[in-house]
Amino acid sequence: MSLSLNEEQMMLQDSARGFLQTKAPVSAFRELRDHPDKDGFNRQLWADMAAQGWAGITIPEQFGGVDFGYTGLGLILEEMGRTLTVSPMVSTVLMGATALNLGGSPAQKTALLPKIATGELIIPLALEETRHHNPEQTSLRATPVDKGYCLNGRKVFVLDAHVADTFIVLARTSEKNANCTGLSLFLVDSDTQGVTVERAHMLDSRNAGAVVFNDVTVSSESVVGEIDEGQELLQSVLDVAQIGLSAELLGISQQVFEMTLSYLKERKQFGVHIGSFQALQHRMAQMFCQIELCKSIVRRALNDLDAGHDNVSIVASAAKAKLCETVRRLTNEAIQLHGGIGMTDEFDLGFYIKRARVAQQTCGDYNYHLDRFARLNGY
Repeated sequence: MSLSLNEEQMMLQDSARGFLQTKAPVSAFRELRDHPDKDGFNRQLWADMAAQGWAGITIPEQFGGVDFGYTGLGLILEEMGRTLTVSPMVSTVLMGATALNLGGSPAQKTALLPKIATGELIIPLALEETRHHNPEQTSLRATPVDKGYCLNGRKVFVLDAHVADTFIVLARTSEKNANCTGLSLFLVDSDTQGVTVERAHMLDSRNAGAVVFNDVTVSSESVVGEIDEGQELLQSVLDVAQIGLSAELLGISQQVFEMTLSYLKERKQFGVHIGSFQALQHRMAQMFCQIELCKSIVRRALNDLDAGHDNVSIVASAAKAKLCETVRRLTNEAIQLHGGIGMTDEFDLGFYIKRARVAQQTCGDYNYHLDRFARLNGY
């Protein structure tokens, strides 16, 4: 299996890099943080990204997408990590569209996927209920009622919650073998009676929120996949999400490395550039090697996704664990090599660290995926 990009993929990455550096540089993120608006992201930028085909990059052509594959989406997320671009790409394209692609009914796909592809629809996954990633312990209930279900419960850390048009909600529909089965996914419009959204700002200055469902009634047609069998679909969606987040963390790692390398070449101490100190060169060489390993595992994971391999769960957890470990070490090293000034607001480095820490926790951190990797391999 080749881990090299083909010509079309390289063209996509170059195009994405140029687009984002021009229209969504880090200075745009700083402006958004300092002057927050009601949406928490630039609507025009999102429309421009959709016009580039990014919102529909994994959506089949019959539903208005470009069907370029998950490697293409990973390359875009990698470049977004470099510029800290804020958009619904993770919540809607990486997670929401994936859930519909994998488990949506023909009617659901026909109604929703074209709107995602054009950037009209924001559809995040409402998954977490505690501070730690543990979807098997879902307690939000979906009780059968006449021709539908009634939802009661609360979700937290829902990405883009306050601007969502529709949620894909994980709920418990059965108690049988409560940790593994009895889970289902539901489409719930944000303006449905009984839905309340509490907006919150994450450490990385991005959108999230808590969503309360109080006697929210939905029809049977709102079920994504099969009742009581949502666990398998959910795990497939989360595998994709973990690989996509790993790609974003790869972009963050590369940018932090380049920023630190540039600083070492410019900063002088004792009359010489500190980059000439052998001890610092060794540390940078070690970080470079770790980034190259991360590139390989992310490319492998994306290739396996597109090829439909049955080992995707193992590779997804391996990628997320490795990227979490590497970005933590690299960002900590970057602070030390900057002598502490990197965390001052004058420098952009602090923005990357904050985004990295949130992305590390999203859909499971290093410890979660190291444990999952071991379990999936029979340890």
